[in-house]
Amino acid sequence: MAAYLELYHNGKLAEKVEAAKALLKNCQVCPHHCGVNRLAGEIGKCRTAGAAVVSSYGPHFGEEAPLVGKHGSGTIFFTNCNLKCLFCQNHKISQLGEGTEVNKEELAKMMLDLQSRGCHNINFVSPTHVVPQILEALEIAVNQGLRLPLVYNSGGYDSVKTLKILDGIVDIYMPDMKYSDEKTAEELSGINNYPYINQAALKEMHRQVGDLQTDKDGIAIKGLLIRHLVLPHGLAGTKETIKFVAEEISQNSYVNVMAQYHPCYKAFQIPQLARPLSKQEFLEAVEMAISAGINRLDRVHPVTVRAI
Repeated sequence: MAAYLELYHNGKLAEKVEAAKALLKNCQVCPHHCGVNRLAGEIGKCRTAGAAVVSSYGPHFGEEAPLVGKHGSGTIFFTNCNLKCLFCQNHKISQLGEGTEVNKEELAKMMLDLQSRGCHNINFVSPTHVVPQILEALEIAVNQGLRLPLVYNSGGYDSVKTLKILDGIVDIYMPDMKYSDEKTAEELSGINNYPYINQAALKEMHRQVGDLQTDKDGIAIKGLLIRHLVLPHGLAGTKETIKFVAEEISQNSYVNVMAQYHPCYKAFQIPQLARPLSKQEFLEAVEMAISAGINRLDRVHPVTVRAI
């Protein structure tokens, strides 16, 4: 049973919705704490006001196997982002704002449509800046029969305060761990104090849902799934990231060490990012994870890489 159903039936989901909406007036939704009144149409670093913007939605078969199953992960791609990654492969959506503004009824309809198409979950991609809007729509969708597990698929720059509102609502957290170095994060993604904020968020996510659990068919039902995109020249700080996961989260963590990096958007402006990841760099990253004792390791070989 999806976690949010219990909250809905005991009336506490509505309280969560109001708590999330309150964050929009003097925006505190994400760690940027922009302080703008998004309910009045003001925008901060995420470039999103009071309504969510969606670029596309549908069954997706390119996600991790426990999410995809036979019928796909029901992804909803939100436009804009609270990160400004210079190498973003989805930059037309995340940075350039391609998408359509939707109200809560329309967003709820998307969730229900994905369920009717047999998807195994509802996968919110880049949800960090639109948590209140998601919860408003969720309340409507649950009232109309939504029952699928929810996946929170974020860049990992998430506020613990907002995550605590999501406690009991999100079934599966799938955050990125992008960097272990604060200066690199600032230079490449325009964010402050990323390692500290990211690690605190991961700890809260794991506290809520624990290690990834799957059903008899291997489909994810609850837990934490961590993504780490390996960057050229060690820019992602893989060794330190893996050490944190193994020692402070769990060696039983499901970790996807990803080799999909290739230069795009503004990456060619940064000499160290101006080439694809080498096979050797990827294999070294995998070996780091194995040596740290991570025993649920997902990885994609550079030759057979898929897009993210």
